[in-house]
Amino acid sequence: HVDHGKTSLLDKIRKADVAAHEDGGITQHVGAYRVTIEGSEGDKKTVVFLDTPGHEAFTSMRARGANITDIVVLVVAADDGVMPQTIESINHAKAAGVPVVVALNKCDVPSATDANIQKIYGQLAEHGLNPADWGGETEIIKTSAETGEGVKDLLEVLDYQAELRELQADFGGLARGMVIETEMQEGRGPVARVLVQQGTMKVGDFIVIGRAFGRVRDMTDERGRVIKEAGPSTPLELSGIDMVPDAGEHFYTTKTLQRAENVAKQYRDKERQRQLASQTKVTLDNFAETIKAGETNYLRVVLKADVQGSIDVLNKTLSEVGNDEVAVKVIHSAVGGVTESDVLLADASDAIVVGFHVVANAVVRDIADHRKVEIRNYRVIYDLVDDIKSALEGMLAPEVKEEQLGVAEVKQVFKISKVGNIAGCLVNEGVINAKSKIRVVRDDIVVTDNRNIEALRRLKDEAKEVRIGTECGIRIKGFDDLKPGDLLVCFKSVEIARKLEE
Repeated sequence: HVDHGKTSLLDKIRKADVAAHEDGGITQHVGAYRVTIEGSEGDKKTVVFLDTPGHEAFTSMRARGANITDIVVLVVAADDGVMPQTIESINHAKAAGVPVVVALNKCDVPSATDANIQKIYGQLAEHGLNPADWGGETEIIKTSAETGEGVKDLLEVLDYQAELRELQADFGGLARGMVIETEMQEGRGPVARVLVQQGTMKVGDFIVIGRAFGRVRDMTDERGRVIKEAGPSTPLELSGIDMVPDAGEHFYTTKTLQRAENVAKQYRDKERQRQLASQTKVTLDNFAETIKAGETNYLRVVLKADVQGSIDVLNKTLSEVGNDEVAVKVIHSAVGGVTESDVLLADASDAIVVGFHVVANAVVRDIADHRKVEIRNYRVIYDLVDDIKSALEGMLAPEVKEEQLGVAEVKQVFKISKVGNIAGCLVNEGVINAKSKIRVVRDDIVVTDNRNIEALRRLKDEAKEVRIGTECGIRIKGFDDLKPGDLLVCFKSVEIARKLEE
């Protein structure tokens, strides 16, 4: 959240590191930088901090299925507590499936009392981050950007988490990693700020980044120094590519320029097809079709309302809608109008945005239209709940009821070459319909079920149906083991739409 001391804390960590490495100030060229720390066994280790201004980069990266971060450090001010933007950050981290370490900053200020800190623990636990001090899994480190208190502890926890999660990289082979930011620079052309995750990259390497490809012309590290090669966990800026790629793209080095060009060309072709096909997003109207395609089993919702009371009521009400098969999952809820961040989160999570007594401005609506994200606005709570219920009911597996149409008894079996066995039958009950299913029953035991009729004849003519008291010939598709006395039960399955239990 704003003014919680994120930048100050990062500066404190960086200054301690820079003081040990070089004279002079810090030049921040890349939105990521390295700090060398001493590991638990006294060995030197590198932590890369990635600065994500706002949530846009983080969300759009996730939309491409990318996890550029291994661990999220969530900075919360001890004198302020969990704020709306903090909750938003927690939801982004959860949606990306990244573990969270909390830095409880400003612990040196007078208002950071024990009572306040325990209250913040409660707020964090409320949003799924159970403090380790309370027996949970979330590490909470008390820090101060002013005094430097807790900074060493924070770095040690990150080291411990990295060991625990076995976060390792391979220095050998071709380099690959992720794009943090991209831009067009005068005199250099398209420039990509990247993080090397595996392998070693050198000046002169052939590289492909999504739609862009080229040969690495020059590389500079996060402090603006020219470098010739870079191993894993190195943030750097490179030029030499033919166009500006997207933030969040993967990059790979290749053995030949031809290979890089071919991969980039394939990407461009796919991108063109994607634009033409225009990806289908989940909406309340097409939710049932999305489910049938096996894409989801619950409706994800980003919820915005005018007051906290409405948020609480809607969260409770929506959590009660659904059953074991289908349910609503509110991935983020907050007071205020629909923002760009809400749309990006919905886009990445295949969710819909629901606004209660709030609206989205023209800019946000344009972004939603471009990304095919549905925004629904409501003024009456019952209308909102009814629409959500209808969407869920539309994708409940229907109840299948069987309706018996008729029964025919096999009197004689005729073997016809190149065709198979034909059952000469007498219809004892109801109707035998050529398009219905057949079950073969022998001595009250089902021999085969759910078979199709290949041919139904009355005398020598094809028939659509044969009624009670009439003789007919029946050929069952893919089944020849028929005997006199068998009963052929004709039935159809009827699907009945189910309702959510009240």
